[in-house]
Amino acid sequence: MESAQLKLKHRKLRDTQPERLRVRVHRAISWLARAERETHDPDARFLFLWIAFNAAYASEFGFETSERAETGRFIDRVLGLDRAGRLHGVLFEQFSGPVRTLIGNPYVYEPFWRALREHDARERWKSNFDTERRRALEALLGQRTDVVLRIVLDRLHTLRNQTVHGGATWNSSANRAQLADAARILGSLMPVIIDLLIDATVDDFGEIAYPLVAV
Repeated sequence: MESAQLKLKHRKLRDTQPERLRVRVHRAISWLARAERETHDPDARFLFLWIAFNAAYASEFGFETSERAETGRFIDRVLGLDRAGRLHGVLFEQFSGPVRTLIGNPYVYEPFWRALREHDARERWKSNFDTERRRALEALLGQRTDVVLRIVLDRLHTLRNQTVHGGATWNSSANRAQLADAARILGSLMPVIIDLLIDATVDDFGEIAYPLVAV
């Protein structure tokens, strides 16, 4: 489903939605539409898709709550809406190969970069990475959508940080494959996530960050 179809569907249902959920969906669709226009620039496409994801899940939370923790709670809510297993289909049927590649890539594993910054000669990140990679592969074999989706989004979050904070060169050959895969995976996840939010009958997603202020 593309942004135009989602927008049309949302127009028919938005008056029945709580204001916070309506704004959340409206913003996410707008950024998904912008991402769809980037057919030759995976860097830009990925960033616009991540903004769409942020628009869908972000809420007002204090310093005691990390962004990754907030993402985890959002995943739980969305999976609760996904009774048809559509997200499962994206991860396990459409992109099982790229998901495995992403899981096995240490350069989108945040502790690797933390160890590099802190000059950790013991390289403890390696054992942690191997443990998490085994857990992810077991989750793939066990068809554990919740575990795999959390790990995939955690890896994409690291890639997002690299890009947004200037830790990568635009159109660099150093990260083409992982960026292209990331854009493809998120580009398939976001329409499903937005569609699930459109169909939601209860607003269980908290206060939106930066609510619309009438002037």
